[in-house]
Amino acid sequence: MPAPIGSTELSAEDLAVWASLATMLERLPAALDAQLQRDSGLTHFEHGILYALDTAPQRSLRLSILAGYASCTLSRLSRAISRLEKKGWVRRAIDPGDGRFTLGVLTDSGHEKVVESTPGHHALVQRVVFDALTRGQVAQLGVISRRISTAIGPESAWSPPVSGS
Repeated sequence: MPAPIGSTELSAEDLAVWASLATMLERLPAALDAQLQRDSGLTHFEHGILYALDTAPQRSLRLSILAGYASCTLSRLSRAISRLEKKGWVRRAIDPGDGRFTLGVLTDSGHEKVVESTPGHHALVQRVVFDALTRGQVAQLGVISRRISTAIGPESAWSPPVSGS
């Protein structure tokens, strides 16, 4: 039986679901990081930055927008951008539309890194997420994930560009 509305205790059923979700939330990032580190020398966070820039118009985004997509502070993003700059994969530029903002710009070498690292990353995501679910469960996962994300906060999440645009 579910815990009464307003109760701070989780029911046994809810606790079992939470335990499964919490375990997945711990194990999935570790698996993603391990694969990307082993195959490409990137963290999942760094790959996400490169991928977001690669799919953005002109392969550039304001760092403030990128931080929002990555759900991180500008400070954490800036440290990651500095690491990626040292490897020649990203550069910073003043936003020509508004000089108060800094852009992260993917270099040609950064684009090559995305092309190299994405297939293995997508193969792992396919294997551990999508192959483990039915198509109906995948649709449910999308709905559930969006609802939980919205409950956490109204911030816009990164979403992939629409194909053909």
